Amino acid sequence: MFVLFTLLGWGVQAWTDWLWFSEVDYTGVFTGVLVTRLVLFLAAAAAMAVIVGGNLWLAQRLRPRNRPHSPEQATLERYRMLLGPRLGLWIALAAAIVGLFAGLSAQSRWNQWLLFRNGGDFGVKDPEFGTDIGFYIFQLPFWRFLLGLGFTAVVLALIGSLAVHYLFGGVRLQGVGDRMTNAARAHLSSLVAVFVLLKAVAYVLDRRSMLLEYNDGVGVYGAGYADINALLPAKEILAYISVVVAIAIIVFSNAWMRNLVWPGISLALLGVSAVAIGGIYPWAVQTFEVKPSARDKEAPYIERSIQATRASFGLDIAQHTPYAASNLTPPESLATDTSVVSNVRLLDPQLVSETYTQLQQVRGFYDFGPKLDIDRYTVENQTQDYVVGVREINYGELTAQQSNWINRHTVYTHGYGVVAAPANRVVCGGQPYFVSGFLGDRAQESCSSPSDLIPASQPRIYYGERMSDSDYAIVGKPSADANPAEFDRPAGESGEGRESYYTYTGEGGVEIGSFTRRLLYAIKEQEANFLLSEAVNDNSKLLYVRNARDRVEKVAPFLTLDGDPYPAIVDGRVQWIVDGYTTAATYPYAERVNLQQETTDELTGRGTIQLARENVNYIRNSVKATVDAYDGTVTLYEFDENDPVLKAWNKAFGGDLIKPRAEIPEALAAHFRYPADLFKVQRNLLTRFHVTSPGDFYSGQDFWQVPNVPDAPDSEVKQPPYYLYTQFPEQAAPTFQLTSAVTPNGRQNLAALISGSYQDGKPRLQVLELPDQTRVSGPVQVHQQMTNNANIRQQLNLLSSNQAQVQYGNLLSLPFGNGMLYVEPVYVKSNQTDAYPLLQKVLMSYGDGGSFVVLADNPTDGIKQLVEQGKRANAGNPPPATEEPPAGDDEPSATPSATPSATPPAGDAPPLTGDLAAAANRVQAAITEVRAAQTSGDFERYGRALKELDEALTAFQQAQQAASGGGAQGGATPTGDPTPNG
Repeated sequence: MFVLFTLLGWGVQAWTDWLWFSEVDYTGVFTGVLVTRLVLFLAAAAAMAVIVGGNLWLAQRLRPRNRPHSPEQATLERYRMLLGPRLGLWIALAAAIVGLFAGLSAQSRWNQWLLFRNGGDFGVKDPEFGTDIGFYIFQLPFWRFLLGLGFTAVVLALIGSLAVHYLFGGVRLQGVGDRMTNAARAHLSSLVAVFVLLKAVAYVLDRRSMLLEYNDGVGVYGAGYADINALLPAKEILAYISVVVAIAIIVFSNAWMRNLVWPGISLALLGVSAVAIGGIYPWAVQTFEVKPSARDKEAPYIERSIQATRASFGLDIAQHTPYAASNLTPPESLATDTSVVSNVRLLDPQLVSETYTQLQQVRGFYDFGPKLDIDRYTVENQTQDYVVGVREINYGELTAQQSNWINRHTVYTHGYGVVAAPANRVVCGGQPYFVSGFLGDRAQESCSSPSDLIPASQPRIYYGERMSDSDYAIVGKPSADANPAEFDRPAGESGEGRESYYTYTGEGGVEIGSFTRRLLYAIKEQEANFLLSEAVNDNSKLLYVRNARDRVEKVAPFLTLDGDPYPAIVDGRVQWIVDGYTTAATYPYAERVNLQQETTDELTGRGTIQLARENVNYIRNSVKATVDAYDGTVTLYEFDENDPVLKAWNKAFGGDLIKPRAEIPEALAAHFRYPADLFKVQRNLLTRFHVTSPGDFYSGQDFWQVPNVPDAPDSEVKQPPYYLYTQFPEQAAPTFQLTSAVTPNGRQNLAALISGSYQDGKPRLQVLELPDQTRVSGPVQVHQQMTNNANIRQQLNLLSSNQAQVQYGNLLSLPFGNGMLYVEPVYVKSNQTDAYPLLQKVLMSYGDGGSFVVLADNPTDGIKQLVEQGKRANAGNPPPATEEPPAGDDEPSATPSATPSATPPAGDAPPLTGDLAAAANRVQAAITEVRAAQTSGDFERYGRALKELDEALTAFQQAQQAASGGGAQGGATPTGDPTPNG
């Protein structure tokens, strides 16, 4: 019964998979993978069964006719009597079991086999052997698997044969005469010789695999000095020794002395050689020759790793541009700029998701997800970025009455509309300005556009981002004159009142009108309603695998998919765009990274899917996949025309699985964006591999790091990159790009800005590198300096209270006017039920992050204030340093004896200079941080804060001396006691 139900489950799964692949027109993938797995299973199972079973049978055939009498043989006789009559059956059963496990292991290597058969050349050779990289990517993994399979077969055959020989007297532990018959000795020694020959093959493959290993001495991948000069020749010598030992085993065991003494000595010499030549000698070279001068000895191999990593991860396209960022004063051109300032993004897609849900939800079961997406559209001849969200059905929000089987699967079948709002505009007290996705013909809200500016001819969402495997839908009505059964959308005034119903007319779905199909899916879903419910009729279709990312993954199982699919309205249709990566883990000398670890940040699990733990050292964004939100059509487009891995996969499935790049519609290509997960991997690698000098790489002094989330730096969560429609230096026009700031390793000032974009359809990485000793602050420092400014802190305290909380949006780092402009939207969310964040203020700063800071109602006012501050600074009359406000109910006060305090300029002290004002603000920020750290009870943070205060005071004193020629400037000396009493 167990076997019957197991086979039934497999059969139902295979049949329904065939029907699904027929629906999406990718049956070639289904049959290709199935046939490959079946052939590998049968081939490996048969080979293993024949080898193991054949040797067991041979051992039984070589049993001695006459066995000497001994207590041992008398004991074994009862087992011989038990197994003897059905020995062939027992051997066949053992061989079948071994073959079954071997087949199951082999069928899981279907991807390696397809690449082995269809892979070609990379056109790039490895730096040591001059072998094309294609051998390592396509051939080496499968050869290593076959070698492992061979070792397993020989070891199992040797153990099984030894057991059979012992059982039937060919090998004895007691009695007079030889302990082993000539036939048993010849059989077992031959198996040992085959094992040693396989070891020789393993040594040969190990020579190539050395280029993939980790070099502990310098922290990079690939063979180092000791590996190339000691271990590599050692492997070759051991391969020759293994061949000689295999021959010696055969000769000494059978042709000459016919005993096991010399074969044993040969094996012992092989073991000693492996330890001495392959272990001790490379260790001695590493310890006594390499370590004392590792920088020079390892330099050529570090350079190999740098070049290989930059090539395998696409870092070689990065354009490194020096950016001095020497201007610390807001320029007047900020007020007239139309490329950067006018496109400043205010809406944070993570925060405004709640706003979209509350204002555009209309029904409780509609949902936009925890994070929205960023895309760009051209509306009224103006291109800009929009925050877009899809109004999907959230089946988890259906009420108990709505959640019965009929409602869940036949009534609430789809969502409706793509809601978009300009990313740089808010209205009505901080709400987004909605321009699309309205449920009526015209928007009824006064805070939205009067008409749909990004219209979709088919706005219904049957396939989305938030649907699980259990969220299947049954569509279709029994006859043309029957009433529609699917809830479509509210159709009354303001989204209330009469409800509209609809019947699906798309091409998607599997027809389930026949009794056989209903029975099939009743078994698959374990649901009797497929057979009993009248909602399932002759015209019914079943829509399942409705998650856009899952559909692409099922159609192209060889791709690694980006964790953030996004919607786009293309020619009136809602299309989900999914970035697909081809990956490999055997690129010589390239750095190996874990995709899950490298792509995890603040947004992971909050609208962005976490990638699997896959170790790779080669990645390409080779495929742009689309899923039609209405009929589920999956299309795979070639994006990287030079990727050998994608060419191999396309060839493996008939050559027409992937559509050529030339067939990508222009309207679709206009919505392609640099994929987030690829960018995160490249950004993280660039923190080290922007250094191309082996000596500098070895020292590690110029390495960078990705900063933590600015408003929660102690969380150790990395700041996500953010999409912007803006213009960076060296760019001719505003570009839609993915951007991230990095800081020097172990420091918080800004080191570089990295951006990824498409230029003329080609990927482009741009790195704006700031000088090593720049005064420009990084994201964490900027946020602290802005929020700890005395005046701004007072205003922020007024925004937050027991009834509301302040939330910070993306901190944007924008290069402008040979300086840095920072923008951070400030949202306020009430603590009331169903409250949503509203944009209330905008934090802005220019220069080093602390000298020129404003908290404005909108970017226009903020720019005006910054420009005015810049004018005053240029005129030698900067704004005076503001005093720390007294602690109130919203900020606990500290005892004077335990907390540093600032003494503001007394009397008619002259105004501070620009540098002195910056130093004073730094002291103010440090004092505030000390107070906050002391209040929190975090002693580690308190120690860091005291250290920062000490440095700030030293910097202030130096600024005083520089301003007054060595003397203090009248009364403007902040004082503090960095050590608390008690």
